[in-house]
Amino acid sequence: MDPAYSSHSMLSKLNPTQREAVKYLGSPLLVLAGAGSGKTGVITHKLAYLVNECSYAARNVAAITFTNKAANEMRERVSKLLPGNAAKGMTISTFHALGMNLLREEAPLLGYKKQFSIFDSADTGKIISELMGSPDKQEIRTAQSVMSNWKAAFLSPEAATSLAENEEQQRHALLYGRYQETLRAYQAVDFDDLIRLPVELFKNHPEALQRWQQRFRYLLIDEYQDTNDCQYQMMKLLAGDRAALTVVGDDDQAIYAWRGASTANLHNLQADYPNLRVIKLEQNYRSSQRILQSANHVIKNNTKLFEKNLWSEHGPGDPVRVFAAKDDENEAESVVLRMLAHKFEHRTRFADYAILYRSNHLSRVFEEQLRTHKVPYTVSGGTSFFDHAEIKDLTAYLRLIANPDDDPAFIRASTTPKRGIGNTTLEKLAAHAASRHISLFEAAFEPAIAHQLQPRQLEDLLTFCNFINRMQARAEKEPCNQVMADLLSAIDYEAWLFDSHEPRQAETKWKNVSDFVGWMNRKSEADDKTLIAMSQLIALLNLLESRDQETDAVSLSTLHAAKGLEYGHVFLVGVEEGILPHERSESPDQIEEERRLMYVGITRAQRSLQISYCSKRKRGKEHAACDPSRFIAELPQADIEFAGMVKVGDAPAVSKAEGMDKLARLKAMLK
Repeated sequence: MDPAYSSHSMLSKLNPTQREAVKYLGSPLLVLAGAGSGKTGVITHKLAYLVNECSYAARNVAAITFTNKAANEMRERVSKLLPGNAAKGMTISTFHALGMNLLREEAPLLGYKKQFSIFDSADTGKIISELMGSPDKQEIRTAQSVMSNWKAAFLSPEAATSLAENEEQQRHALLYGRYQETLRAYQAVDFDDLIRLPVELFKNHPEALQRWQQRFRYLLIDEYQDTNDCQYQMMKLLAGDRAALTVVGDDDQAIYAWRGASTANLHNLQADYPNLRVIKLEQNYRSSQRILQSANHVIKNNTKLFEKNLWSEHGPGDPVRVFAAKDDENEAESVVLRMLAHKFEHRTRFADYAILYRSNHLSRVFEEQLRTHKVPYTVSGGTSFFDHAEIKDLTAYLRLIANPDDDPAFIRASTTPKRGIGNTTLEKLAAHAASRHISLFEAAFEPAIAHQLQPRQLEDLLTFCNFINRMQARAEKEPCNQVMADLLSAIDYEAWLFDSHEPRQAETKWKNVSDFVGWMNRKSEADDKTLIAMSQLIALLNLLESRDQETDAVSLSTLHAAKGLEYGHVFLVGVEEGILPHERSESPDQIEEERRLMYVGITRAQRSLQISYCSKRKRGKEHAACDPSRFIAELPQADIEFAGMVKVGDAPAVSKAEGMDKLARLKAMLK
């Protein structure tokens, strides 16, 4: 072994508690890692330590996390700690990617073909809409969430039916059964199945469980507080009796109860592993002491399983500021002006600033102010460009042209715009494809299918498939812009958009399509790539998205989407009753979850934090009075600097200091 990579030199950068967490292997371990306490460093060093010092083979070690971004960051860090090929074969992936690999290898045991398809929420939404016979978005979302929670709790459609307490639950249970049958017929799984099916596989096929337990001899789980019951079961089964396991998480940052995540998993861990060791990481490397004090103060109002207190060596730092705005316009304008003055004074970058809020709809007025002042910004937590239905329609064609075996792409492309290929055709095609273990596209050309369809149905089906074959032959050699232009005119997409949507909506959608095609053409010309190569690039578009965000721009983000990130200067806005905590939060559990969201918001800030609320807010045409959030009263009042509307009697007034401060800033900017 290269002496430069001995454990001592490798672990020398860690603090004593982090080192203890890396080296501890005596029993299952829970690392309670406070915000900004270097948990990724602990996980990556432990992975390297297991291979370097404990003679684990890299392929026998797995780290499981929640987002691709976290998995990519871990992979990069581990490859720096383990020289050469030492990290080759190590599994660092999300729960869902691990589930997918598992299912790919074991698909025949579950009656699936190896190239089964994975449907995203848009694909499943379409199926649900057809089964319900309703295009109502809200109804579809409700059904998706109900079924998702049932799957996470291992309830079969039969069990859901027998537990249904009212008519709505009965309707959903019936829908659930038909939904599962439809997925089966398409040889497809949804996001929840990627976890549920491996657990079912392990419970029903001990030989498969044994194979995977031998494969993974040590497990590390990141963001443990976000696991749902299904993920917990998967972890427990994989760990087996050996229980060589380290889980890293923070109970104070559990903000996903609405997605089925359960803080009860922290209790389960203690119950299932009585010899569990707990190590707390309380030193924070991100924020100044005053910001941490605010975070500690707020979160201590929650009932706690484990007490912890964040501290830092970064010195006291700027006081935390609470700003009371007259209304939402005033809040947005004050935040943007203050940010510009601060940037001017401290010579910082736009990327050092973030505006964080509880709900997406709050971003609009801030976006307007930022555009007015020509400030570049990015919005996360909203809809990604590549999630728009019209872009997904086009990428379905491109996916199918590149890979005719892509069944979800086949289903989407063959039915959008409609071209005579209906449910009956698809169901017969899917049944035949499943019995022959081939794709829908291949099944269309088999003689047997001709006997099952009406002549008109067969003609429409073959017209579509031959069109895809012709486009594929052209896409391999002709310039991208010609093929794209002909594709759009052949499917008559623009006319279909205007036929099936309101004119304004259709215009927006068609502009998105034009932007997308323009981007494709520019990119393919610049990189000299065919359409086929471009469609493979589109599969990596989510990576592109994160690369685009490296521009120097202010981040606008929901609190949920900001988890795990950090910014020099944070403006936490709209901190009012009914927004944070959310108006739908009534039970003590829900209020505690909202308080954790507030805690996540506070702990994103490194150097300065401003919290703001409005005295009144526009609701439709009227203004409604607002109350500051109860969480503001839970801050350490003596350390807070209050600014904005100071109420004298009933007449709101701007404090003199605030006025002088604003004047001085404007003078500074004019210099």
